[in-house]
Amino acid sequence: MAAKKKTPKPPKRSTAAKRSTAANRSTARAAPMTARRKDFGAPVDGFYAKQPPQLKPITDALRKMIAAAAPDATASLKWGMPFYAIEGKTMCAVAAFKAHVNLILPGTPGSLPDPEKLLEGEGKTGQHIKLRSIDALPRESVKRWLAAVAHNARKPGGDPFMRR
Repeated sequence: MAAKKKTPKPPKRSTAAKRSTAANRSTARAAPMTARRKDFGAPVDGFYAKQPPQLKPITDALRKMIAAAAPDATASLKWGMPFYAIEGKTMCAVAAFKAHVNLILPGTPGSLPDPEKLLEGEGKTGQHIKLRSIDALPRESVKRWLAAVAHNARKPGGDPFMRR
């Protein structure tokens, strides 16, 4: 039978090193897993100003429509895109990508009037419409949706996700 090789034991740590490690562990638990974005809570003007020429007409039109539907809504950046809220409840968000803009609306599928079936998303908390050109913007539908989500956000105790 072969003799077992002894594995060397790790060197003992000093009491100060043990305390430092324990402090690091408790700090790590208290700190968030990811750092907040630098633009979190910033004004939305910068987002709209930096949009490329092919998307700017879409984002500007959506911004005007949101302001018309909910002049009492507050806007700030979260996750790099404008989020609009009324009394702390999410009303909508606008996301810009390379080739399209999304108008994101809270609500489960079927919670907003959508006879044309323009809204996408099967999630529990939101739906969106993907817009590739200003000509593709269904203004009347968007006005209806914005009015519905603004109304819901203003209701006392209204569910921000409009579950049915």
